[in-house]
Amino acid sequence: MKRRSFLTSAGVGVAASTLAAPAIAQSQPEIHWRLASSFPKSLNTIYGGADTIAARVAAATDGKFTIRAFPAGELVPGLQVLDAVQNGTVECGHTASYYYVGKDPTFTFDATVPFGLNARQQNAWIYSGGGMPLLREFFDGYGVVNFPAGNTGVQMGGWFRKEIKTVEDLKGLKFRIGGFAGQVLSKLGVVPQQIAGGDIYPSLEKGTIDAAEWIGPYDDEKLGFNKVAKYYYYPGWWEGGLNVSLLVNKQQWEQLPKQYQAVLEAACFEANVTMAAKYDAENPAALKRLVGGGAQLRPFPRDVMEACYKAATELYEETAKTNPKFAKIYEPWKKFRDDEYLWFRVAENSFDNFAFTAGLKR
Repeated sequence: MKRRSFLTSAGVGVAASTLAAPAIAQSQPEIHWRLASSFPKSLNTIYGGADTIAARVAAATDGKFTIRAFPAGELVPGLQVLDAVQNGTVECGHTASYYYVGKDPTFTFDATVPFGLNARQQNAWIYSGGGMPLLREFFDGYGVVNFPAGNTGVQMGGWFRKEIKTVEDLKGLKFRIGGFAGQVLSKLGVVPQQIAGGDIYPSLEKGTIDAAEWIGPYDDEKLGFNKVAKYYYYPGWWEGGLNVSLLVNKQQWEQLPKQYQAVLEAACFEANVTMAAKYDAENPAALKRLVGGGAQLRPFPRDVMEACYKAATELYEETAKTNPKFAKIYEPWKKFRDDEYLWFRVAENSFDNFAFTAGLKR
């Protein structure tokens, strides 16, 4: 009797669980979003962040919540992603927020600040150092919710047709450079040009610009810059760790079920980690190939770096005096940066300098 009772009860339990699973799945709505990227699809690392997000969201929701990514120019131009998200043309966009410093220089803090934070420090500031509440408050004014969704790590300084030996060599230089760095360099006579990734090569090839920076060896090789400019400079002091963001229309975000919100946020975390990992894994071999193919690797001269640092510091102080939104983030950001520099000098930098040097001596 006990055995028969157990089997009967077990059968009811199995039947109940069989019915419950589909019922739970059916309780979640089907939602389909479009994502506008600022990047060309050929750049599978930075554009790939959007693919990572879309794949994880679909897998975690059994296909109920899907995001379809579109490369730059397919739905909207690469430098107009924020506008498209803000006005509801698309539900979300994958972009670098410093593209929009023309609207407000405060956007630079969501991406990268020249002579600012490296990738680890940028994540530390956003996730644990008070950066996220400040950024969310700022983006709220645009009806947008921001999520870190990728990082390139420190970038290269770009491709130049002629050598940069002194500060004088910067004067009149037409340089494709993104974000707030263009305003820094304009203080030194550079003519900055903000051009979307897919349009840089033809501009450099035709001589419309004299130099261009993008990210680093892996992407630069794909874009073919080494074919039209031979001097490859480092470091990209304006991008110590570029944070790439997923921008979500606030109204659309608030309408998402809580489960979908959690999944999307987790997917952005994944994209943040995997993008940096892929660049770190792919850049060494790409740099060897570029140099082997004739690229002339050059460090920026010390006096050029010092002049740029001075110009950057002056620009931040000037902007903070006239822009309350910028100042509200700049002051706590600057304190966090200074503390991070002290800590990294003690441990991280000491380890890196010794290990890198020792490795070269082997």
